[in-house]
Amino acid sequence: MKESETVPEIGRIVRNKRGRDAEQYSVIVEVINDRYVFIADGDKRKFDRPKRKNLAHLELTNYVSPEVKRSLEETGRVTNGKLRFAISKYMNEYVIDLKEGEQVDG
Repeated sequence: MKESETVPEIGRIVRNKRGRDAEQYSVIVEVINDRYVFIADGDKRKFDRPKRKNLAHLELTNYVSPEVKRSLEETGRVTNGKLRFAISKYMNEYVIDLKEGEQVDG
C-alpha cells in the first residue's frame, strides 16, 4: 500500500515510522493541512495533548474507526478510552490476522 492511495482523515489508524514512538499505532484526531496531522493513542499520548506528526513519518492504514470519526464530528472531542478501543480493535482484527497468515505462509 502506498501513502498516496490513502487520504489522511479523522479517525484513521496510523503506524509511526519514525521517532521515539516508532512502530506504535495511533489515531488521527485532526488534519492540520496536507502535510501535518495531530495523532493520539489515548494512553501515552492523550486526546488533550495530541502529537503533531509529518505525514511522511506515518504509515496510513486502510482502517478508519467509525466510533472515533463520529464522536469527533458530532462533539469535537473523543474519549481516551475510545481511542484505545479503536486501536485495540484494529490490532485484533487486522494486525493479528495478518501475522497469523504470514506464519502459515512462511
